[in-house]
Amino acid sequence: MLEHGGRLRAAARQFEIPLADWLDLSTGIAPYGFDLPSVPGEAWLRLPEVEDELDAVARDHYGVASLLPVAGSQAAIQALPRLRRRSQVGIVSPCYGEHAEAWRREGHRLSEFSEGSVPRALDHLDVLMVVNPNNPTGRLLSPAQLLDWHARLAERGGWLVVDEAFMDATPEHSLAVHSQLPGLIVLRSFGKFFAMAGARLGFVLAEADLLQALDRMLGPWSVAGPSRFLGRALLADSASQQRQRQRLLADTERLAQLLASQGLAPTGGCALFQWVVTEEANMLHEFLGCQGILVRRFRYPSSLRFGLPPDEAGWARLARALTLYQAIRG
Repeated sequence: MLEHGGRLRAAARQFEIPLADWLDLSTGIAPYGFDLPSVPGEAWLRLPEVEDELDAVARDHYGVASLLPVAGSQAAIQALPRLRRRSQVGIVSPCYGEHAEAWRREGHRLSEFSEGSVPRALDHLDVLMVVNPNNPTGRLLSPAQLLDWHARLAERGGWLVVDEAFMDATPEHSLAVHSQLPGLIVLRSFGKFFAMAGARLGFVLAEADLLQALDRMLGPWSVAGPSRFLGRALLADSASQQRQRQRLLADTERLAQLLASQGLAPTGGCALFQWVVTEEANMLHEFLGCQGILVRRFRYPSSLRFGLPPDEAGWARLARALTLYQAIRG
């Protein structure tokens, strides 16, 4: 069973620290969000309606001609493998583990490799899966590189699937504007940048025929009415998005500097997290857990992913814990 960040109740039980006393840095979700409008009562009372203008607002936001709202990009990750016959699938790894799990579950042949191996592997693949920026490494591939890989796959009816869950702070690197190309599928998350993970909203950007097939598979009312209402409001609020983008970029640089000052220079990162490869990952994860600070541990490679603290108290608490850790280890 795959592990994910955000399992705060499990950590509270493990370390015997009350839930309210934790600083959760284990997810790549923005720790602060937007001013939310009040959800109208009818959003709870009525079935969701696709004529509510969410699609139009989202198309304008992403600059695309066609898209499909889904119950978080996770819904698309699990459904897309069902739209192809058994295929040879390559995944640029390490990355978010649900991608490999979804394709494997549906009986596809799977290989995982580094980005440097992609050019040699492409001629043997039907599908290439890339997370960009990558999770957990933060590695960002250029649109030109990805479009070149897509062109080689599309010649044979193949797919390039690009998970852009962490792209919102750097939209200039997105492939969204190219998503009308046959065989190019772009996944966008709403919850991470907008700090609305609980809304379970995401978008699939692709050509219309593929979206129609995916829509039929997922069935009606796949996104809840309140989530559609909030998505429409926040996607239209460009001024707040710009403020959020600036704050996240400033805070991730601050986090990188804090970690480096404690001998934990990040190996990679993006606007929503920093990634530290260290042989001490297990020990540091345990130590921070004992301090009521939850970070995301990865076993291969041995590493930790640090999310952004939500406020000055959180920054001070993390700094104190890291300072204490360095003092204890010598």
